[in-house]
Amino acid sequence: MATPMPRNIKVHLAIFASGGGSNAQQICSYFSHHPWIDISLIVTNNPNAGVLKVADAFGIPSCVLSKEKRSDKEYMFTLLKQHHVDYIILAGYLLLIPDWLIARFHNKILNIHPSLLPKYGGKGMYGHHVHQAVYDHRDAISGMTIHVVNEEFDKGEILFQKSVAITEDMMPNDIASAVLRLEHRFYSEVIEKYITSHQ
Repeated sequence: MATPMPRNIKVHLAIFASGGGSNAQQICSYFSHHPWIDISLIVTNNPNAGVLKVADAFGIPSCVLSKEKRSDKEYMFTLLKQHHVDYIILAGYLLLIPDWLIARFHNKILNIHPSLLPKYGGKGMYGHHVHQAVYDHRDAISGMTIHVVNEEFDKGEILFQKSVAITEDMMPNDIASAVLRLEHRFYSEVIEKYITSHQ
């Protein structure tokens, strides 16, 4: 665990996710009894996202953003302020973060990507699309990348990467499972270390 912070400091995170929420679940579990980091909000663009069940399970407020809401600066700023959000953590959030939100949370938005960037990054490269590309190119390794979010898909400063060997018998779903295990293992720790170093 990273270096403890002074007792009077409390850091609040919002998790943005679009799907099942397995990374969000790991993050919520990791920080559930943390002395100074708190998950104060879970946000999704998908009303059927499994991450909403994660929010319920941990008793964390959640919000489903319509297209109108997520493009409304004042709504978004008010929502995040109400929940005292200091950092935004993307965990399978499939939409591009608007420039104005990146500017407001400069160097305070982190993302995890299921490849060794810069390979297989950019618009349209997410989830199974990435793993299919790794399979099609017969890559010997894949892995995951944790990076700071900037105005371009998957182009922000890389904080951490971890690779996994791809054997000849692995199908795209097998690659996905291997990479997801890495994501679950390392994302929360990297988040904690990054926040510790920036407080």
